[in-house]
Amino acid sequence: MSAEPSLHHTDVASDAPAVGDAGKPAKNDGNDQPARNRRNRRGRRRRGRRSNRPTEAKKTDDTAAKPEVDCDATPKPSDLANRNRRKNSGNGNNNSKPTTPNGQRRGGRRPTDAETAPKLRTVRETSAGGLVLSDIDAPFEDLSAALIGRVDRRGRTMWSLPKGHIETGETAEQTAMREVAEETGIEGTIVAPLGKIDYWFVSEGRRIHKTVHHYLLRFTGGELSDEDYEVSEVAWVPLTELPRRLTYSDERRLARMAESVIADLRSDPNRLAQSEADCIRTEPNDYERAAAARNQRRNEPPPTVKPRRRRRRPRRPANGDG
Repeated sequence: MSAEPSLHHTDVASDAPAVGDAGKPAKNDGNDQPARNRRNRRGRRRRGRRSNRPTEAKKTDDTAAKPEVDCDATPKPSDLANRNRRKNSGNGNNNSKPTTPNGQRRGGRRPTDAETAPKLRTVRETSAGGLVLSDIDAPFEDLSAALIGRVDRRGRTMWSLPKGHIETGETAEQTAMREVAEETGIEGTIVAPLGKIDYWFVSEGRRIHKTVHHYLLRFTGGELSDEDYEVSEVAWVPLTELPRRLTYSDERRLARMAESVIADLRSDPNRLAQSEADCIRTEPNDYERAAAARNQRRNEPPPTVKPRRRRRRPRRPANGDG
């Protein structure tokens, strides 16, 4: 009979102490590995308790570090978009159209009505008008100015100074005297310039930038009349009441400025005569010529832009020969 194989492996170290020939434990020669392992385990347990660290070994798989995901939760829109993007890329469909129209960035704000509306045509207009005084030599309490009233869309009367567009061949001073005569029915001569105002408004599908040059006029004759189709009322208003009667703030500022101009002209009679002589002009300057040309083009329709025709390239033959 053959001997049974030994169940004790000699190459595996045993945790029991080694036994000598006489049955006594062998002396420790400095290589007591089991005792050292026990001490190390006790030290690790003590250190783990101090730092509140888990005693179990860390898991090496990635699923242990990730938080649990609730499968029943509703997916986010960004997650759905990423899934669709991965599906399209996986199918190899590179010719897929963008999900947003006209290449608009995803998540951008929607254009407002003002942005989508067609752009208005900008037009520049230049006008001239004046403040007509009843008698420049009278005291301030007796001075009056001619105003015109227009009815707006709401039925309100808007009081303002007479004014109109500069026409071809006219100076600004001539335009002011002509407009005063047409809108009020009275005549006057230029005494001194008051200043200019400019403002913006929208009319008949156009965005208009208007500049108005105002002058101080002396009444010379005529009677107030509202025969002009653009005027609903005409009245003499005391000079001290103009800031309360005028509708527009810029013209109210000119009315207050007129009081200081009148005081300066009255202080020196020679200055008044020199100012009236300087305002008599018959030939327009370059600015007035350009302004008259712009006013003449204001009612012309905008130039039509022809659509650009695309040139078609000749088709190449199928065989690739030239």
